[in-house]
Amino acid sequence: MRYRQLTTGTLALGVLLLIDVLRVWLPGIITIFGQAASTPAELMGAFALGWFVLALGAPAVVRRVGARPVTVVAAVVLAAARLTLTAAPGGRTQLWLATAGLLAGLVWLVGVAADTDRPVPGLALGFAVNAALHAVLDTVDLVWRGDWVAWLLSAVAVAVFLVGTAQPGQRAGAGAALAGPVDTPAGPGGARAWLLAGPALLLAGMVALSPALVQTGMSYLVAGDGVARSPLFGLAPVSVAVAGFLCAALTRPPRRWGRGYGPVALLAGAVLFALDRGDLLLVAILLAAVGLGACLALTDDASQPEGDTANVDTASGAARRGYAVAAGMLVFALGAVGYYSAYDLGYPNAAVPVLVAVLIAAVAFTAGRVVHRLPGPFPPLRAAAVVTALALLAPVLADEVPVASNRDGPPQRLTVVAYNIRMGFGLDGRFDLTGLAEVVDRQRPDVVLLSEVDRAWLLNGGHDTLDLLADRLGMPYVFGPAADPVWGDAVLSRWPMDDPRTLPLAAVGAPTGAQALAVTLDLGDGVRTAVVSTHLQPPPDKGPVVQARAVADFATRYAAGRPLVVAGDLNTEPGDEAYAQFIDVGLVDALAAARPLVTSPADDPRQQIDHVFVSSGLTPSDPVAPRSTASDHLPVAVTLTLPPR
Repeated sequence: MRYRQLTTGTLALGVLLLIDVLRVWLPGIITIFGQAASTPAELMGAFALGWFVLALGAPAVVRRVGARPVTVVAAVVLAAARLTLTAAPGGRTQLWLATAGLLAGLVWLVGVAADTDRPVPGLALGFAVNAALHAVLDTVDLVWRGDWVAWLLSAVAVAVFLVGTAQPGQRAGAGAALAGPVDTPAGPGGARAWLLAGPALLLAGMVALSPALVQTGMSYLVAGDGVARSPLFGLAPVSVAVAGFLCAALTRPPRRWGRGYGPVALLAGAVLFALDRGDLLLVAILLAAVGLGACLALTDDASQPEGDTANVDTASGAARRGYAVAAGMLVFALGAVGYYSAYDLGYPNAAVPVLVAVLIAAVAFTAGRVVHRLPGPFPPLRAAAVVTALALLAPVLADEVPVASNRDGPPQRLTVVAYNIRMGFGLDGRFDLTGLAEVVDRQRPDVVLLSEVDRAWLLNGGHDTLDLLADRLGMPYVFGPAADPVWGDAVLSRWPMDDPRTLPLAAVGAPTGAQALAVTLDLGDGVRTAVVSTHLQPPPDKGPVVQARAVADFATRYAAGRPLVVAGDLNTEPGDEAYAQFIDVGLVDALAAARPLVTSPADDPRQQIDHVFVSSGLTPSDPVAPRSTASDHLPVAVTLTLPPR
């Protein structure tokens, strides 16, 4: 059976557009539909799952109406939603546009599945090109850029996708029974490959083909002490992951027991990822990338002889493929909701990526013997080389954070900014790096302490928010993991930082992990100042007293008599018991002179839960909480005069 290049290209482009929509829709569940700290996680999960459950009815629609009209209409809606989202409208408009695009994308996949029994080349290229482009764009999607380049590239991708969808020649099959004659009807197979589309998308976005996770993994290798630092060429391994994935997915798999290398590699990568160790992330990514590609190859069924369409029930095969891809995308939703809702509900989630990997490995390894053909004049290794070359541009184009310097000697003052950045999303649900950077940069900070820093969560779009913000501010960073290796707190500084230490804090009933990150600023001529960044997580209906006491004790021991700054989102107000823990160890509220200095919520602040505490030798002045809606908190800033030498 001949597999057409147009089918491969159109499927790859459609997957690319669907992933773009998902990167807007998934964060919208948290930032627009609900608020992570107040909306019940169960309600947000039900909203997310409902659309994927609804898509299970799409195969019946395809069978009644026909694959071609359903596919074309769904493609138009997906393309229109994706292009409109480039305007980043924000708010409920953005959420419902993304929801329409998501549902259209799911229906489009079902329609394409009805006509395509060899989806692996298109799916693999879609995943790989998405990863390469995301790396080249420094993990910021075209949707959030909004400039003329973003509009141009988005419009070209949408136009080519629609033209490909409109061409009757792109169809590789089963529409003969559903929507008129085609050149080569599809065989009855392909259901296994389509079933893996959703689970493969989940593991590709979480682990195997996540540029942000690659960069975060590289940042842990700088010193290997459990904290992460600004890396050089942090995106370089993306090309290795992309090349390994494509070569494994688009070439003939080994025979007999050699077929097991893909499932084994995928399971090993998922297990290493589930261990939540930053120093193992790169190994996990590379194993998962190769393993995922090899598992897809095992399901690439070209076993039907070309032209042999006798006794093939095309309608039955189309229905099986349609239900398979819809069920697979439901697995994607269940896995994403199951993994990320654990940070609100407090149950262990390490098993989720492993179970998804087990499913993929089982489906792939138990697939029948595959007769693997190259897709005509579209050699797999050539495709792999082109996409890998695109990925190689990422470390070349990426901005590298300058190295901090103290060549001018110790300063007399330090300006400190503490900011809960809500994973980079503003009150309107837009990914707003520009707004974050502007409000911080206006304070001309020497040190920035960040809370709710997300570096690769698929739920939030798969961005490395810390590296992106550090680039814009021109400040190197140190990152302390809290919930897992890619979500936590950070310190950015214009002065060199050394001796980083992190203290995991007891959960005491608060599901999201918490920690305290301590670093020492080397201000030159032997002048050193300790800085501690933290984000306290209060247990239900209580203050974070236990965590506050632990941070206060840790910080004073770490400082060992040196000037000390402790700051962050402490989720406690002046006068509360948790607040008193810092006063009791001799620290001073650096913002007290401006009280009430309310910081939350950002659009109508009523509480002061973001704080800066300092040791008695530091003299605070000019405390402010500048207004901004780039996060759900306001930043706090204060200038500290150092003790005389």
